[in-house]
Amino acid sequence: MSERAATAMRAVPHSTPQERAAQGKEARSRSPRSSHAVYRPPPDRPDPLAILEAQSAARVPELVPIRYSRMSESPFRFYRGAAAIMASDLAGSPDSGITAQLCGDAHLLNFRLLASPERQLMFDINDFDETLPGPWEWDVKRLSTSLVIAARANGFDDAERAQIVTSAVRSYRGAMRGFAGMGNLDVWYAKIDAARLETLTTGQLGKGGRKRLADSMAKARTHDTLQVFDKLTEVVDGRPRIASDPPLLVPIADLMPDVERSELERQFRRLVERYGLTMATDRRALLEDYRLADVARKVVGVGSVGTRCWILLLLGRDGLDPLFLQAKEADTSVLAAHVGASRYRNQGERVVSGQRLMQAASDIFLGWERVDGIDGKQRDFYIRQLRDWKGIATPERMSPRRLGTFGEVCGITLARAHARSGDRVAIAAYLGRGEAFDRALVAFAEAYADQNERDHQALVDAIRAGRLPAEELPTA
Repeated sequence: MSERAATAMRAVPHSTPQERAAQGKEARSRSPRSSHAVYRPPPDRPDPLAILEAQSAARVPELVPIRYSRMSESPFRFYRGAAAIMASDLAGSPDSGITAQLCGDAHLLNFRLLASPERQLMFDINDFDETLPGPWEWDVKRLSTSLVIAARANGFDDAERAQIVTSAVRSYRGAMRGFAGMGNLDVWYAKIDAARLETLTTGQLGKGGRKRLADSMAKARTHDTLQVFDKLTEVVDGRPRIASDPPLLVPIADLMPDVERSELERQFRRLVERYGLTMATDRRALLEDYRLADVARKVVGVGSVGTRCWILLLLGRDGLDPLFLQAKEADTSVLAAHVGASRYRNQGERVVSGQRLMQAASDIFLGWERVDGIDGKQRDFYIRQLRDWKGIATPERMSPRRLGTFGEVCGITLARAHARSGDRVAIAAYLGRGEAFDRALVAFAEAYADQNERDHQALVDAIRAGRLPAEELPTA
């Protein structure tokens, strides 16, 4: 189904703001805001390790031990790879009945600095592998819990953690109330650029914090294609090639015999040609000025380890005019079993459409394609630049004040993303002006962080018992 056809099928109500606000307030009777505080695992809770094993069954077998090893390193690393577990736990939990396009994995490290097509530094959500429409509360709960887990790792006490979560949820609530009073175009054009980010944090950060922010933004601007080119390539027979760093980065020349490699190279050339058809014509013309020079398999992230991810080196005017693209396998969202299947038949299109809907500005090379693998299986991919002014937070270096400020900016960013697709007036009315939802999320995040620690320990125990393979295991 094309994006145009899918959109045409969507009925968009045009209620008045007063009617939408009334719907939001009425939802409190079905799901009181205080009800969000509760998390109790049911007696028949699915085995979290079985959920991970089910995901691993469709992944590259030799990479699965890396995934388990990374997830075993800490409760926060486990949480990053456990979106499917949390989606299962959130299914059936209280919600307002109001939906929005979800990130699906809105933990704090999926909020970061990145570049807009106009070469402005932005702060936005970055990862959309699990995006689907669903209860907006799920994203807020995943963000809140990630803040608690990060704060525990830093040794912050109960009061400090409560303040961090309260700040993030309050900022989400306040921002949503602001968006509820804005016109549609104003919401669509809203963004957090470098100037806005500095404004938001000026009153919250001391002199040292402001300097660290400025340094982070300056560093992010150096993370571009040329930097990746210098880092990941070497010259072979006078031509740039992706350097091998197994098992994390393996060029196809090292991965397959000559005959299979030749066929795979042909498929990647075809992928670049065909995925360009999913882009706007001006960007397609830009892509056509590049030629494919090399391909390598790359291990990325924590939760994505084992999915098929390739980096593609393309060259433009000459051998010193590079473009790195990342083609990442897109499987069914972990939310689908609980909120319904995507209306897009291609999972790559699902990811791209969700990203374009939630981000203020998306990568100019963003697109999707379906590929027939050399093993005879069809797989969906989405494609984007490998790195473009990316800057990621380091929560382990943050004080309670800085983590709270970061959480506030994440809350505003998430509210803007939800306001673009969900009924911002109804959500704002449901949340209200009081702190009932804020307090509830503090309790929920602590309870779910406890569950995450139990699940993490279960993974560590399973690795030590030999149930699950791991490349290496941290010392007990």
